[in-house]
Order: sequence, then structure tokens, then C-alpha cells
Amino acid sequence: MSKSHTSFTCQSCGSVYGKWQGRCDDCGGWNTITEEALLTQNSKAISSGSSKAKIDFFSLDEDNPSPPRIATGNNEFDRVCGGGLVRASAVLLGGDPGIGKSTILMQVLAGAAKKGAKALYISGEESISQIQDRAKRLNIQNSPINLATETELGRVLAALKSKKPDIAIIDSIQTMWTDTISAAPGTVAQVRTCAHELVRFAKSSGCAIILVGHVTKDGQIAGPRVVEHLVDAVLQFEGERGHHFRILRGLKNRYGATDEIGVFEMAEAGLVEVPNPSALFLDERGIGHAGSAVFAGIEGTRPILVEIQALAAKTTFGSPRRAVVGWEPNRLAMLLAVIETRCGIAFGGFDIYLNVAGGMKISEPAADLAVAAALISAISGIPLPDDSVVFGEIALSGDVRSVPRVEARMKEAEKLGFTNAIIPQSRKSGTSNGGALALLPTHIERLKDLVFTITGEYSV
Repeated sequence: MSKSHTSFTCQSCGSVYGKWQGRCDDCGGWNTITEEALLTQNSKAISSGSSKAKIDFFSLDEDNPSPPRIATGNNEFDRVCGGGLVRASAVLLGGDPGIGKSTILMQVLAGAAKKGAKALYISGEESISQIQDRAKRLNIQNSPINLATETELGRVLAALKSKKPDIAIIDSIQTMWTDTISAAPGTVAQVRTCAHELVRFAKSSGCAIILVGHVTKDGQIAGPRVVEHLVDAVLQFEGERGHHFRILRGLKNRYGATDEIGVFEMAEAGLVEVPNPSALFLDERGIGHAGSAVFAGIEGTRPILVEIQALAAKTTFGSPRRAVVGWEPNRLAMLLAVIETRCGIAFGGFDIYLNVAGGMKISEPAADLAVAAALISAISGIPLPDDSVVFGEIALSGDVRSVPRVEARMKEAEKLGFTNAIIPQSRKSGTSNGGALALLPTHIERLKDLVFTITGEYSV
């Protein structure tokens, strides 16, 4: 026997409560908790299960082939996925409204269809004519893609079983609903149930399914976190509307590297792949300006060079302002404290503005030294050499620590014409990082050495 009961679920984070309350304790959202009717099986029937069901077990040393992949022809997308879409996998793609999620998926689907894959696009947000108009703008209207508009999960699954596609796109998971749950489309219960059924279909049929997900106002993928655990890969499509490029970032990938990125440039005919993103990010870099430093970073498996800009302006208020774009504000506050304490450079009377040029977002600690170089250059008014790249991690003691994959960073810098690098001195076996490359490294051990390298003095 089955029985129905109700629960109170937060529509932002998926937390469940026994009764209604105005504020969610987990995410802090107000008026996000709604009542949902759920259908649960009798616990005794579930625990007994089917005694005749058989589970097959395998040993670890069995030589099974790697899962087959579907090449889409889009090198940047395939790179983020780990070499192409894996059959019988489920991918969740999130991004801000209007950022280009449907555009990139249409291009990926068209590329895979031209290579012989059977492609299906099911939209719950747009009409067929709207999708066809987009295809004409992208010049892919002749691609062999099957289109449909449907939101009811039962009909969607029936169509998928009938068509048996290699790749299917569901745009979006928040519009799907099933009549087995008496809740509105887009609620936590509906999103969780529909995603679970679609993932089950992908595993049983061998079809690669891409689910499009909405994002909240703080950039997180909307809906319960269990959806991200259900799928095999979570991709984030990000970028600033004021910039002409977009970044596809892998947040989770069971079949490839995490934190891998693909870079695209928005053009009239859609999204164009950028095989050398470092050249794009540094294309309009100013020469001879104080407060600018080039950082050699690593995103996934790819080295990328970006410009870090800093500005120190005298404050007119009692509390100086700290504004950061593309980096972590808490890390900037920590770095400012280290520079003031270990180097004697006072930032208390200045408003500090930090920006990663081009809208790129950096999270690795290796950017500490580049940010410190930009800040010291900005407050001293002395520019760094135009042919230098900077990377390294800074400790609270003021020491500069080595970072991984130094050789890859320096090779990328050398390829773009840089001749000097300000990097940490390796303490392992007395060797110097990057010494085997033609790029000339300037090794530093303490933050004061960076101040001396830029200004010629140990204090400003």
C-alpha cells in the first residue's frame, strides 16, 4: 500500500521541515518554504523488496573498456567534458539567463548530428518557430536535429524511448513536471523526481542527456543539490554581458578533469571557439601602466594568462573601500594585511580596486603574487616590466611559496612572447623553478623581495 503525506520544502536549497516557517534556516531565504504533497511507499514493502531480484557483482581486476564517447566536433565543449559526451551519461548545464546556454547546445547538437549522432532537442520554454529562428541565425538550419516542445515527463520519456536518440537535450529541467506529484512545476519535488527519471533513462538506454538548469540570483544552479549528485557532470556557462567571450567551466565530471574550462567568443553567427584564450585575454593590455600584472594560471589542464589590474586612490571617507571583480574579496583583505605587516606599505588611506581583466574569475592561490605585484605597482606608481609574468602563493609570514605546474605556466608565457617571470624560489633539493626553460626567471623567497624587484627599495 502507498500513502500520501505532506512536507514543507525550501524551494531554494531543498531543506525539508515538519511545519511551515517564514525563513529557511539553511540558506536564509525568506518565504521560500512551501507545502508539497509526496507519495511514499510502505516502508515494510520497500524493506522486503523482491526476493527474486538478482544483483550481479564484479571484481576490480576485470578489464572492461572505457565508456564510449560521442564527439560533438566542438573542441572546447569536448575538452570540458573530458573528450566528448559519454554514452549513458547525464550532464547538467547551468548559467545566467541570456548568457547563451541554448545557443551553445544547439551548436553542439548540430555538430554531433553532422557526425552521424541521432540528436533530439526538447524545449519546455520556447516554441518550435523560436528554435528554428535561432538555428537560422546560427546557420545550422539544415542540421538533422529533431525538435519537440513538451513539459510533461511521461510524454517526454515515451518520445525518448520511441526515437532512441544518441544525444537528447532537455531545456529546461525546471519546466518538466509529472502528475505523480501534486506540486507545481519548478518546485523541489518536481525537479528532483523528473531529473531522477531522466537520469535512469540515460543509464538504461545509453543515451547521453543534457539537462539545462536555471541559476539563482547568486549564481548557484537552482533546485535541490541532489540533482547535482544524480548527474555525471555539472557544467557552468558564465561570462559578463559587457564582454564578448563566454567560459564553459566544469564543476563536476565523473569522466574527466574538474575545473576544466572552454572559452568561446560571442559573434554574430553564434559562439566561436577560442583555441588560444591567453592571447584573447591579453589582446588589449596596456603597456607601461602602473598597477598591471600578468598572471600565469592553470584552469583544469590548460595554462592561461590573464591581466590583473589594481588601482589605489586616496579615500575621502573614514573607511576605505575595497572593491574586487574576479577574485575573492576575503583573500584580498588578507593579502593587504600581509603587505602592510611584512613590508610596511600602508593601504589604510587608499581605496583599493582590483579587477581581473576580461571578466575571468580566478580562484587558485597562485594568483597571490600577481595580485601583490599589481597592488605594489599601483601604490608606488612604478609599472612592472611589460615582458614579465608573475605567479606564486604568499603565506601569512610573508614567505612566497612554490605552486604546481610551473613549467606549463612558463611555457605558455614563453609562447606569447614573455621573456621574464617573477616566481617563487623552490626549496626542494635546492633547485630553481623553471630553470630549464629559455624564459628568464626572477626567483624571490619573501614578499619584501617582490617590493625590491618592482621599486628598487624594500619599502615604498
